[in-house]
Amino acid sequence: LNYMISINDIKKLREETGAGIADCREALEKSKNFSLAVTFLKNKGIEKAAKKEGRDTSSGLVFSYVHAGKIGVLVALACETDFVTKTDAFLNLGKEIALQVASMNPKNTAELLKQEYIRDTKLTIGDMIKEVIGKLGENIKVDGFNRLTI
Repeated sequence: LNYMISINDIKKLREETGAGIADCREALEKSKNFSLAVTFLKNKGIEKAAKKEGRDTSSGLVFSYVHAGKIGVLVALACETDFVTKTDAFLNLGKEIALQVASMNPKNTAELLKQEYIRDTKLTIGDMIKEVIGKLGENIKVDGFNRLTI
C-alpha cells in the first residue's frame, strides 16, 4: 500500500507536535502512518535535546504558583535566549513544572526530573523538558525551585 501524504496530514501533525513542516513531511514519509509519525517526531526531538544539553542557559524566567493559599512554589526555568521565554511552549512548561512541584513535593531537581508528570504518567518531567527542547531548538533546564507550606 502506498501512503499518500496530504497537506492536511502535514498540517495536523505540525499542530499536534509543534515540529517544522519539513520534519513533519519526513516523519510521514518514513512512518507511513500518522501515529507512528508522532512517535518518530518525539524521538527526533529527544535526540535534538541531547545535542543541546551542554549549551549555556543564561536567560529564563521564574514561575510562581500558589495552591489554596497554603502552598507556594517558585521555579527558575533557564533557556538560551530571551526570545524563547516568550513562547507558549516555554511558558506552559514553566507553569506545569511549578504545578508539579506543588503537587509532588520533590526534594531536589534530580528527583523532580525523574518524577512522572502528573497530567500524563507516560512522561517524566525530564522527558517533557526534552520534548520542548526539541520543539524550540534551545537548551532548557530547571535551575532550581522552592516550595513553601504556609
